[in-house]
Parts: sequence; C-alpha cells; structure tokens
Amino acid sequence: MQSLLKDLILAGVRWELSDDSIGFNEMISHPAPTPERTRTVASVVPPISPVVPMSVDTAVAMAMRPTTIDSLSRMILEFNHPLRTGVSNVVLPHAATNPNGVMIITDIPSSDDDACGQILSGGAGELLDKMMGAIGMSRETVSISPLLFWRTPGGRTPSRTELDLSRPFVNRFIELTEPRIIITLGTIAASEFAGIDLIHNHGAETILPNNIHVFSIYHPNYIILKPDTKRDVWAVLQNVQKLLKNL
Repeated sequence: MQSLLKDLILAGVRWELSDDSIGFNEMISHPAPTPERTRTVASVVPPISPVVPMSVDTAVAMAMRPTTIDSLSRMILEFNHPLRTGVSNVVLPHAATNPNGVMIITDIPSSDDDACGQILSGGAGELLDKMMGAIGMSRETVSISPLLFWRTPGGRTPSRTELDLSRPFVNRFIELTEPRIIITLGTIAASEFAGIDLIHNHGAETILPNNIHVFSIYHPNYIILKPDTKRDVWAVLQNVQKLLKNL
C-alpha cells in the first residue's frame, strides 16, 4: 500500500479518505512546481508532473476510480504515460451517444489521429464509417477505443510495458460502456483481446469470461492496401449484425 501511494504521489495525484463513502474521494490534481528551465512538451494537456516510472498497479488503481466516461477521460489526460511527452494530442476513447452494444477496439493511434486528437480519423476513419453504415451502424451507435491513447514514435509497435500501463483504462472504458460485442481492428488488438493471430484466424469469434463476444478483423488501413480482403471483412460484419439481433 505504501508503495502504491508513493506511485500515486509521483503521478501528481493526491488521494484523500472520505467519511461518507467507502474508498477515496474524487481525485485532486496539483500542477508540478515550475522547473528552473523551460521544457517544451508536445501535448494538448501538459503533464501535471515530470514523467516518472509508473507501476502497472498504480495504473490499475487510478483507472478504477472514474465512474463516468468524462471522469475517465480526465484521468487519461492527466496520466503520465511514458509516451505522452512525444505526442501532439491525447487520443481519447469515444463513447456512443446512442449505444447499440457494439464497441470497436483498434491498435495505436495513427499520425492523423495524433494530429487531430480523434480516434480512427483520415482514410481509415472514412472506410470504417462505410463499413459500419453497411450494417446499419455509425459512430453515434458504436463506442471506439484505441489500445493506447498516445501514438508511439514513428508508429512503432508498442512495448509490453506501454500496453500494460494503458490497458487498465481500456478495461475501465469497457466496464463503463458495457458492450455485448467487441470488434478488434488490427493484429495487436486481436492478440491483446482475443489472444489470436489475426493473419491465420481472421474473423474468429472469441467469448470473454464476462460473456462479451469478440470478433477480430483487419484494420481499415490494411483493407485499403489489400482491397481483396473486403469480402472476408464483410462476411464477419454480417455475422456481427446477426448476433446483435439475437442477443
């Protein structure tokens, strides 16, 4: 517990005991002292304290606190993930305004996402909108989350630590939105959530312990490069549409 509290203090967050509830009160954030030398940080929301080593246990504890999508988004914005100082924008998850029980989990943010701060933007986003529209869905009815909320340098494959520090917030987003079906986009998302090799198991259906059905398909960027894959993706989307009607 002492080690966890130390991590939370390093994260720039103070937690206080409450007399009227079990657990802790809302997070109180404090900006870090002004450093002697000006430091340029490429981020919409400057870090509230210098980036320091963070334990996964701390990330889990922080991610458990938010009870709404808005409070979760604020927590993500303030979380000192190792990648945050090198990005232009924190790419937050998108919660459906008229949810139909479907969530999309995609790989790391693209350069377009990093530039505008919106998940699945640019050409990949346009194709996704068409894919969802073909089965009667849209961004208003589907929730979307990246595995990481910060783009890796040059779009490289994220490290195990980078993924593990972000995962508690993705898990909390799932808990708050309560999807019945998750569609993963890309190889990393398929491996992380369905435990499959996408190349050999495209379209595979996996059922998580909480009875969430997971379907894994190619990322829109891959479909753009390989148009022949559209037929395989379309077959999976039709299966999603049929299952959703029967759940």
